[in-house]
Formats: sequence, C-alpha cells, structure tokens
Amino acid sequence: MNRKTVLILVAISVFLKCQSQINTDNSQISSNLPDTFNNPIISGYHPDPSICRVGDDYYLVNSTFEWFPGMPIHHSKDLVNWELIGYGLHRPEQLKLQEGLKDYMGIFAVTIRYHKGLFYLITTCVQCEKGGNFYITAKNPEGPWSDPVWLDSPGIDPSLMWDDNGKCYYVGHGNLNAKPEWKDQQGAWIQELDTKQGKLIGERKQLTFGHANNAVWTEGPHLYKINNKYMLMVAEGGTGYMHATTVHHSDAIFGPYVADQVNPVLTHRHLGKDYPIHSIGHTDIIETQNGEWWAVMLGKRYVDGYTLLARETFLCPVSFDDQTPIFNRGKGIVELEMKRPNLPWTPFKKKPTRDDFESNKLGLEWNMLRTPESKWYALQNGNLVLSLRPNSIDSLTNPSLIARRVQHHNFEASFSMDFSSKKKNEMAGMIIYRSSECHFQFLKEKDELVIIQTLRKEKTEIERIKYQDQKVILKAEGKGRKLTLSYGASEDQMKRLSKVLDLKVISHEIADGFNGPYIGMYTTSNGQKSKSVASFDWFEYKGE
Repeated sequence: MNRKTVLILVAISVFLKCQSQINTDNSQISSNLPDTFNNPIISGYHPDPSICRVGDDYYLVNSTFEWFPGMPIHHSKDLVNWELIGYGLHRPEQLKLQEGLKDYMGIFAVTIRYHKGLFYLITTCVQCEKGGNFYITAKNPEGPWSDPVWLDSPGIDPSLMWDDNGKCYYVGHGNLNAKPEWKDQQGAWIQELDTKQGKLIGERKQLTFGHANNAVWTEGPHLYKINNKYMLMVAEGGTGYMHATTVHHSDAIFGPYVADQVNPVLTHRHLGKDYPIHSIGHTDIIETQNGEWWAVMLGKRYVDGYTLLARETFLCPVSFDDQTPIFNRGKGIVELEMKRPNLPWTPFKKKPTRDDFESNKLGLEWNMLRTPESKWYALQNGNLVLSLRPNSIDSLTNPSLIARRVQHHNFEASFSMDFSSKKKNEMAGMIIYRSSECHFQFLKEKDELVIIQTLRKEKTEIERIKYQDQKVILKAEGKGRKLTLSYGASEDQMKRLSKVLDLKVISHEIADGFNGPYIGMYTTSNGQKSKSVASFDWFEYKGE
C-alpha cells in the first residue's frame, strides 16, 4: 500500500468519525427539543390577539387601551417563542390618548394583515380626542408606522381581507339596523376599502347578527377565503365567562352567510367556573408554511377563583371537517400543555432580568399611562430619572409612571431608588397597578415609607415605616394571590413587612375592565408644582 493510499484511507476514517459525531450531536439536539408547549404563549396582559404570516415569519399584535406605546408587535418563527419587536402606536403625534381618557378606554382590538409588501394595523380608538376606526401601515413591522388613516365607520374591532381579485374589504362590527331585535344584538358587516384613497366605498352590508337568534355582543370579526369558500369568524358572548368563537360560511363575499351547525366552534363556558382556563374567544387563525392551521385567542387563568393576569394570548391547533374548523381535534378545548407546531424550534435570546438603564432609550417592555405631552423622564448616566409632577396615579392623567406588565403568577420585582424631600406632598416609589381605582402604592416620603391600597376608589393606608436614608431598595413578591413587600438600604439588608396583601385587588373580578396588571416606578407631587426628581439605578423583574 503506497503512501497516497494510506493518506486517503486516513482522511476517509477521519471524515466518517466526524460525520458520526455530527449525527450524534444532531440527534442529541433533536432529542432535547420539546414536543409540547405551554399556554399561554404570551402571558400577562395581552388581549385580543391577531396574527399574520410573511414567509416563515409570524407577527402578532394585541390591544392596549389607555397604555402608551400602544399595539405591541411580537415576532416568532415557531408560533411558541415570541419576541417583542415594536409598537404600532409609538409616536405621541400619531394620535392622542388624552388626559381624562377613562380606564380601559383607548385602543381596542387590533387586526394585523400583510399585503404586497405592506403591513396593516386596523383598530378603534374609543373615547379618544379623535376617536373612531383607523388603520396605519409600515413596510417593516418594527416600524416606523404611518399616521392614522381615519375611516367613516361605526363599531369596534375592524378587520381587513384581500380577495383574489385584489380588492380590499373592511369587516366591521355593529348592527346596521335602526332597532335591535333583542338585547345586546350586535353583528358583522362588510364594505370595500379603497386603500389608495384611504376610504370606504360602495355598498355596506350586514353579514350576520351571530350564530343564534339571541346571540349577544357579536364582535371581533375576521374574514378568510379557504378552498374558495368564505368563512367569517366572530367573537360572541362578551369577553367574560360566556365568551365564544363562532363561524359562518358563504360562497360569495357579500353573502348570504350561514351559521355553522357546530357553533360555537370554540368556547370554555361549558366547562364550569372552576376550570383553570376561562373566557376563551376572540380568535384569529393562520396557515403555516407546512399547510397546518393554528389559532390564537385570548383566555384567562384562575388562581384561587381570581383572574390575576387579565386576558392573555393562547395557541391551539385547528383542522377542518369540510368547512368547519375543529379546534384541538378530539378535545375541543384549549389546554395548558399541547403538542407544538411542526415548525423549526426557534427560541429567542432571553433578555436580562435587570435593566440597568444604560441605553439612551427605554426598553420596549416599558409603558406609560396615556400619551405623554412633555418629557418628564430622562436616561442619564445609567439612571432613569423621573420628575415629580402634580399628576397622581388616582386621576385619569399621564402620571410620572414607567411600568411593565406583570406576566407571572409567581414574580419578584425590585428597584434601587435615590430620592429625598422635605415636603409632605412629594412621594416616589413603586406602583402595582390595574386601574386608577384599584392599585397598590409603596412610596417613600420625606422620612417614612408608606403602603397604600386603593380598592374601588377607597384608599387605605396599610402601614408606615420610619426611613430616613436617601437611597432605598423596594421589592414586591407575588405568589398567587399573596403579595409581600420588602425594603432596605442595600440588597443584603432587606426587611420584609409582616403584612401580606391580597392581589385580588388588581384581579378582573374586583377591578373589572379590559386592561391588565403592571408594576413600575412612580413619582408625584400630589397637585402641587415641584422641581424634585427621583433617580432609579436599576429595575429587576423575575417570574415563573
């Protein structure tokens, strides 16, 4: 055997060993991939989900009501792992969520669609300074998004659909009849939308009032064309325990639409009020690049009989029997653990639990109440600085509050704050917030810490603690309904308060409304002008 032959044999041997190792590594990687996923796919306050696909990428949007920025947009490759990439409403000049806007008014259900290189978000701004239905567009889902194109149309929860002929159709909510035939009779209607002119044209026609002759709150319509048939999907029963999804079919886009005999095709109201997932509904569906169908919908989870995290985004497989969509075949319900989609597992890099405020702009997770009309916060030298202003958390204003969603039933949130004042009216600290009428305050005054609970407008001072240091670390720990608070001059000198609070104060059952819980940093001068500020060195949130 000559030297050349030996070298060739050695090379082949090395190649086969490497290939064997690669196959072993790939096998191990494959075996480590999860077979299932856990619901909800986006936890915490993420209601009214809508979804679209562009190639192998999926984009999802939720309603946000009085919070700014509004209309958060998440991106996914596998329908399970999602990353927040931007907001549709991201500039104060786009529209105004004005002071005086009531709790859980503002940006209602949003629909996201994509057509010929352009993303569309269409929604309703309820009780806004300039209210009604509008859409915005962007070439990139991260933004920037256009100014609103306002439409002359009644109702809420609008949706868009492009037919095979290229025409765009607006599907709206409401009862076009002058007089309802039964209490809370709503419905879905259709009209062509000229996107070049930015206005509705042609006939406006009612499509349905719901699947039954006593259906209530028929809303959230989405129209699809599947196998040359039109399917109209709507939410019914309101967004509470009686929530449901129904479908209606037609051979022509303007109808007539016939209610599916399987209706409601999806609901949890028949499972009883002790089932852990309830209020399932407001559904949107999407076909994957592999030809599978999946649905996103809102749902709520109970903890000891209370809904602590508000409406969240859930995922469920869909298949079809002829025209009828079958959700989670063989079971017909949304489960906490389900077999995941047949898509490449694509998790995103986890964000650090601690924000050190080193960036020159706020992270995407941070929100404010209503539209800020002035710059009352700043990022300076690794600190977030909040001005004390007369606005308070109890009023329908834009207070000096920067907060993030509470997304877990078991969570810890803490921050380091530098604040001193000799004035009784000046306060700074932590807020756990659901509405102006239901929240907790954990604040530093001039020489004390104070805990205040607001329950349906009634304020109760829970505890006062002497504290004179300028710097303080405040911490909240939630375990189910139990909320404990701690404080200290440093992280290794924390003192836990003996009083355990009940998070049912910010639950759906107590606070009501469409929005959800937040936790964050807050300052106020309680109705008086002030030049004081509070400085926050870091904020940390952990959840499980």
